[in-house]
Amino acid sequence: MPTDPATEVFEEHHPVLHGVAYRMLGRVADAEDVVQDAWLRWSSADRADVREPRAYLVRITTRLAIDRLRQVQARRESYVGPWLPEPLATDTGRDAPDTAERAVFAESVTLALLVVMESLSPLERAVFVLREAFGYPYAEIAAVLDRSEPAVRQLAGRARRHVEDGRPRFDIDPRLQRDLTERFMAAAAGEDLAGLVGLLAEDARLVGDSGGKAKAPLRILETADKVGRFLIGVTRTGLAGMEYVLIEVNGGIAVLAHIDGRPDSVIQLDVADGRIQTVYVVRNPDKLVSLTRA
Repeated sequence: MPTDPATEVFEEHHPVLHGVAYRMLGRVADAEDVVQDAWLRWSSADRADVREPRAYLVRITTRLAIDRLRQVQARRESYVGPWLPEPLATDTGRDAPDTAERAVFAESVTLALLVVMESLSPLERAVFVLREAFGYPYAEIAAVLDRSEPAVRQLAGRARRHVEDGRPRFDIDPRLQRDLTERFMAAAAGEDLAGLVGLLAEDARLVGDSGGKAKAPLRILETADKVGRFLIGVTRTGLAGMEYVLIEVNGGIAVLAHIDGRPDSVIQLDVADGRIQTVYVVRNPDKLVSLTRA
């Protein structure tokens, strides 16, 4: 069935718009809402005067995402327990079809980076996303945000310093991450505490996100021994009917646990120097809806 030119143009740029919105907001549902709002504005706009549709659409999407981010940041202040981004299924390659760009893409969408970006102001986050993830020139970012180029450069520098200070160092090696993930799950399932602790860095952390809607630690667990004992304890309580599958989320290997076909949790590991530095566990059911669809 043929589509009209406005729809064709929007669909052509949809991956970029969704990529910008998700990196800004850290939630698939919020990103989809922003992109839908951008479509409504695009479909009702006088497109005869739009010479560069991509620039126009990115500008609309970014500004809508900034407004949405200001709204959701207030809600996150009352969030129960640690907050993590919503896992984004990336194995389809929709956001990064070019294999040569995979490394840059993976680094720009990791859970660790999105967590650090929570400390940025909405404007800093917009500049960082457009510059670091999508390579926009400062002049174009200035046009998107209706700011001067020197002001944008200042925002970019401040954002980069915040991110570099807060981002943990980790290896983006798919084979190593997969190997450690498989060994990690085998040790946990086998209740092998010594084997599990041996995979963890001494200062390893476990960050669990439940939003108060599922069982998960309400504080970040620290040290290999505490993380290992917690995981073995969870295993020993018995999770009847739970099955596991390896998937790719946020550019890296993760474990999707499901019961009766329903996603129950997502586990992803940050790895550095051959050891597991951070265990991310997302159990908030609201953040697993998109994986059900995927």
